[in-house]
Amino acid sequence: MQRKVSIIGGGGVRTPLLIHGLLQSHSSLAIGELQLFDVDSRRAELMASLGREIAQNLGVKLSLKAVNSVEAAVEGSDFVLSSLRIGGMAARAKDERIAIEEGLAGQETTGPGGVAMALRTVPVALAHARVVERLAPKAWFINFTNPAGLITQALCQLTQLKVVGICDTPAELFHRIAHALNMLPSEVHCDYAGLNHLGWVQRVIAGGEDVTAKLLDNDDALRQLYHADLFDPLLIRTLKLIPSEYLFFYYSQRKAYRNQLSAGASRGEELVRLNTELFTQLYSETPAKALETYRRYLMQRNASYMRLEAEAGTAFQVAQNEPDPFDLPTGYHRIAVEVMSGLVSDKPRPVVVNVRNENSIKDLSRDDVVEVSCAISKKGVKPAPVGRLPESVRGLVLAVKAYERTAIRAVVEKSWPVAQLAMLEYPIIGQWEMAQDLRRIWSDSDEHLGYLRN
Repeated sequence: MQRKVSIIGGGGVRTPLLIHGLLQSHSSLAIGELQLFDVDSRRAELMASLGREIAQNLGVKLSLKAVNSVEAAVEGSDFVLSSLRIGGMAARAKDERIAIEEGLAGQETTGPGGVAMALRTVPVALAHARVVERLAPKAWFINFTNPAGLITQALCQLTQLKVVGICDTPAELFHRIAHALNMLPSEVHCDYAGLNHLGWVQRVIAGGEDVTAKLLDNDDALRQLYHADLFDPLLIRTLKLIPSEYLFFYYSQRKAYRNQLSAGASRGEELVRLNTELFTQLYSETPAKALETYRRYLMQRNASYMRLEAEAGTAFQVAQNEPDPFDLPTGYHRIAVEVMSGLVSDKPRPVVVNVRNENSIKDLSRDDVVEVSCAISKKGVKPAPVGRLPESVRGLVLAVKAYERTAIRAVVEKSWPVAQLAMLEYPIIGQWEMAQDLRRIWSDSDEHLGYLRN
């Protein structure tokens, strides 16, 4: 049986990399049809042409095309992959600049930027989900869209779809831990739990031995775990947990803010420039040449990841010794394929994803979406038991989950006051007057938030 896969938001810059991963697993996934939809139809056509070039290079034959409606893309699909950015990269850059002007670090999924992104995105993600419920009710809906945990929570809470949210951050951390231990990733197991962009490794087992304490005592190894110099080893050692990289915006909010001031830009503002240059070039090139241009773009983007916030670095430095992004063992494309491969397999495979908690983390309700290791197979996605979270992080997780629930409620009720309440609950903001300021700014400048009422 040949399967149909659709990508909503198929004009995004991740799409060729995702297509490459899907086509590498073309046989095991039995993909016969791949369709892309994006509100920017020209971008979707461009990505489809790059996808066909990738298919030719890999010797894969299938139907791969861009279509003009969500309905056409998802009808009869077995998998629907959603990767939305409402308002484009320009909206991210504006969100981050607003946060900086309010005295906070500008970041797309945390802080004010994450709130604005969520309020813009949830209504659109739900509208797409309704189409999938109608035209592909048996499909698995795989959510890439950020903020991934909150969007997945909204989809699980408000639709009847089979939903799983994915993020490459945990897998990237696990690979870096294995590298720091001079071991293969297959030889290392990490106990991980939390929320999306708010998770921690609690224990590391290498070769059957618990090496957590040994790793925590090794400053050099701890400094190898991230793309940039994010966390003081003493912080990690005292916490007795290894934080995922986005905890930097909670544990070192002031440092991130000051580095953005020193750099004179946010990551989103730099990516607007990079992406503008990229697409100008891609539209003028043959698919073969455009694919090489895209590869160089990803190498430059990957080389600069988190360096602006951690070190006041820039995305415009020349990337040196950066591996080919298509060959990397981690990334969204790898996680997507891992999840999809599990869902068509009799044998369960462990993958960290965002799913309903059920009874995994005891501190949260069954319906809360959490980011934990799950056994994924034809039978579905079963979260592994975690128990209670350590006291040092429990309060933060509960506060952020309260914010997520209230933000979703604000969307459903179309209420600015409830959105302000969500910001009050959110630890990074946590101030009513700042929430009022953000509401005023967003009301005046963001057309996508016009549905919210007083």
